[in-house]
Amino acid sequence: MAHKQELGAYGETLAAQYLRENGMRIVARNWRCRYGELDLIAQDPSVIAFVEVKTRSGLGFGTPAEAVTFSKQQRIRRLALLWLAEQDGPWRRIRFDVVSVLVPRGRGPIIDHLTAAF
Repeated sequence: MAHKQELGAYGETLAAQYLRENGMRIVARNWRCRYGELDLIAQDPSVIAFVEVKTRSGLGFGTPAEAVTFSKQQRIRRLALLWLAEQDGPWRRIRFDVVSVLVPRGRGPIIDHLTAAF
């Protein structure tokens, strides 16, 4: 389990770095409430993105993005509403992104950013 958690944390770090390098500001990492956790909340001048990060070391169970099931999407939407309710604004457009991080053995990471994924 520790390896899985380390891999996930590594993927989130890579995803945050990738988003920053592409002009987004990280507003929150691992925002938690009693109902769950949002991996990353990022912002550019016109949108707030709720970003689910999925990291895998191989494709044996499908691509990382395929792990973001419909029920997971629904939970992320509910959590986003709770986060927004805590904010004073200013209100912006929102979207839900997925950052897929594949870390194959012996190779560098492959990052795929799916904007407005759901």
